[in-house]
Amino acid sequence: MTALPSPALSALRDGVRARIPGAEAEFWLRAGRSGTPLVEPDPEGDPAHRLVTFLWREDTADRPASDVLLLVHTVTDRDRHTGDLTRHLMRRVEGTGVWALSHRMRADHRASYQFLPGRGPREELLRTDRISWRAALDRAVPDPLSRTPVLPPYGGRRPASVLSLPDAPPQPYAGGDGAAPPRGTTLEREVDGRRVSVHLPPGHGDSAEPYAVAVLLDGEIWGPVLDAGSLLDRMHADAALPPTVALLVDTMEHRMDDLSCNGAFVDWLADTLLPWARAEFGAASRPERTLVAGQSAGGLTAAYAAYRRPDRFGLAVSQSGSFWWPENDPERAEEWLTRRYAADERRPVRLYLEVGLQEWMLLAENRRLRNVLRARGYDFVYREFNGGHDYACWRGGLADALTALLGGADTAGGEGATP
Repeated sequence: MTALPSPALSALRDGVRARIPGAEAEFWLRAGRSGTPLVEPDPEGDPAHRLVTFLWREDTADRPASDVLLLVHTVTDRDRHTGDLTRHLMRRVEGTGVWALSHRMRADHRASYQFLPGRGPREELLRTDRISWRAALDRAVPDPLSRTPVLPPYGGRRPASVLSLPDAPPQPYAGGDGAAPPRGTTLEREVDGRRVSVHLPPGHGDSAEPYAVAVLLDGEIWGPVLDAGSLLDRMHADAALPPTVALLVDTMEHRMDDLSCNGAFVDWLADTLLPWARAEFGAASRPERTLVAGQSAGGLTAAYAAYRRPDRFGLAVSQSGSFWWPENDPERAEEWLTRRYAADERRPVRLYLEVGLQEWMLLAENRRLRNVLRARGYDFVYREFNGGHDYACWRGGLADALTALLGGADTAGGEGATP
């Protein structure tokens, strides 16, 4: 390892070269106290950036790694799409068991990340075909020295660590700090053959007024994995959200069918799920108190639900929406939904759109929809966050969106900072 821009790594190298007893042990002791990755001032002196050094400790109880690959969500994925992962290989500090890789990052970056130790030919570790990449994600492991809560595992994969640099947007409702709030009630139901988790706010049933309702797509993730019920409970306790009935709808099994501007699915949400929730749990029927939220293809579908059924869904949250859809469809042009919003009568809806600056595959498309909404006079919020296609970012963004659209935050027509 020749270039050591990190002062901490430079000090380690110098100590090892000088044969100072315990130099490496002291390095790991300090890293353990502060937590990893190491976050140091920008070498170029720019206060808007940081030098971020990721560390992996050689496991002496196992066969030594021949290489270690750093996987930073969306950042590494981008290079995987170009077919070259070499810049994500960590370097071993000579004479130590310290593997390290430094990135210069903007101080508002947030991302989940993992490590993949390799114990074979380097070319195998660097394979970028789809099957090899999925296998790599299945084997990748979190950072054992991180001091922040992990992103829980899902889909058979292991947990991921989370990097949140000092200027990243706060996520006061995503974590478990502080006293536990009053708990709501989560119920598992089946509606017309589809699994739905229902989260009721604390004290449900005490109000004579209908409850606001939030439909969360990909309920399999938001429920058992990310525990959206606890997020909602913290928001209720802080009065950031009015008492809200949340309907977490399973969509992962038939995702490509359900979440591709599927009119039948959206009509099912509007004409079957919502009336059921009203009858069972007192959910509001007014569109201005009814929200649908989704991520990626779910974000596309949330915006489509507001377009197709504004009589039922007056509020829509799209996080990293897949507005490129569809591809290679002779009946529908690319960015079909954006074209519909541009050409058709303006709907009486409010939208909240956010997308990550690292999402090279979605950023331009989301900006084009933003421009259409602005030109057509829609009531909307648009924000760009410095992160990727990542639940580490989306869980905080969802809370912000719920507050903006249901909590009465004065953000109508507002737009977040853009580069």
